[in-house]
Amino acid sequence: MSPVPALPLAAGVDVGTVLLVVGLLVVFVLLVILLKFFKIWIQAYFSNANISLFDLVGMWLRRVNASTIVQSKIALVQANLPAETKDLEAHYLAGGNVESVARALIAADRARIPMDFKTAAGIDLAGRDVLDAIQTSVNPKVIDCPDPRKDKREVAAVAKDGIQVLARARVTVRTNLSQLVGGATEETIIARVGEGIVSTIGSAASHKSVLENPDMISKTVLAKGLDAGTAFTILSIDIADVDIGQNIGARLQADQAEADKRVAQAKAEERRALAVAHEQENRALVVENEAKVRLAEAEIPMAVAEALRAGRMGVMDWYRLRNVEADTKMRDSLGGPDAGRPGDGSEG
Repeated sequence: MSPVPALPLAAGVDVGTVLLVVGLLVVFVLLVILLKFFKIWIQAYFSNANISLFDLVGMWLRRVNASTIVQSKIALVQANLPAETKDLEAHYLAGGNVESVARALIAADRARIPMDFKTAAGIDLAGRDVLDAIQTSVNPKVIDCPDPRKDKREVAAVAKDGIQVLARARVTVRTNLSQLVGGATEETIIARVGEGIVSTIGSAASHKSVLENPDMISKTVLAKGLDAGTAFTILSIDIADVDIGQNIGARLQADQAEADKRVAQAKAEERRALAVAHEQENRALVVENEAKVRLAEAEIPMAVAEALRAGRMGVMDWYRLRNVEADTKMRDSLGGPDAGRPGDGSEG
């Protein structure tokens, strides 16, 4: 089998020229890369950051901000803290804040707080500000209760005597780094302290005792261990202000009295309605009985006529009955309410 002949170059093109052009392109690319990363590489080299030029090119290909990685590692190296370039790159690619983690590690080392890179990176990726956590651990901060950002200035509670007491507290907390990941936030601290204030004031016999000893609130609330399961340690709870609110007991009694009055009025109206209904029933019964009497009276003439036809009663008996009726009517007229008035025939 004969070898395949090499393809001839285009007419007028020399092999040496092609190699020269390729070499010039390679040199140009190297010069561009060198100019792009030379300044950063010089900084890393003279800072003993141990980052090579090939590492910088790799960061560029992986779309990692080389300047951020180099500056963070230089800061850690200058602080005599161990740091691996690949760990910084991995945290950057995971969406973490490399510069914040580096500053947090330096701050923790200066404050003699034990913390390694993995812990700091985990806190940062969990969405917490790791640098602020370190600063709060060193310099405790104060939390207002209730939260003024929610348009609520005081916690309202009612003592046993019915007087409303308004209290405002200031809670001094320090970050608990061991529970920072998975621990409750400031809102939980504020809610628990508010609940403790309401419980303490509600158990007081009188509002006067709360006004005389406002520290009883802070002592009682602090003794409940409200920081359990949170990312903070409560150092102190101070009552900043205590005021008197409304007389809730008196208002509730007035509302109850008004409600009782309405119930009594409703019952009285019910009894009146029953009485009116009973009266109407009696009137209807009277009318019914009167109708029966009229019917009975209407049967009397027919009975008299039947007695006359049957011979059970004579004519004289009938006349005597008429005289009795006339006499009865006269007596009724004389004994009536209009008897003896002028024009009724009784003057003479």
